[in-house]
Amino acid sequence: MSIVRINAIEVGPDSGDELGRRFAARAGAVDDADGFQGFELLKPTDGRNTWLVVTRWRDEQSFQSWVASPAFAHGHRGANAPKDGAPVATHSELWSYEIVDLS
Repeated sequence: MSIVRINAIEVGPDSGDELGRRFAARAGAVDDADGFQGFELLKPTDGRNTWLVVTRWRDEQSFQSWVASPAFAHGHRGANAPKDGAPVATHSELWSYEIVDLS
């Protein structure tokens, strides 16, 4: 059964484009991780400041192995690096879901 992990990242009102640039700079970094099935970066269109990073995994072990990997650590180093003296993310939460088999 596939699982979904969503990182809900709250950004300052003028920091969303910078967050998008940072993800673009490391696009594909997770693609070869065992059990990885997909990635989407969702930009809010309704006035919110919460961007969603949606990943899909074969199982929990695949996700945990990615989080424990050197590639994950490298990609997330400086994730809150200052932009003009202010962090891009002001808050984030990890949401966990599993895909429901409706058959």
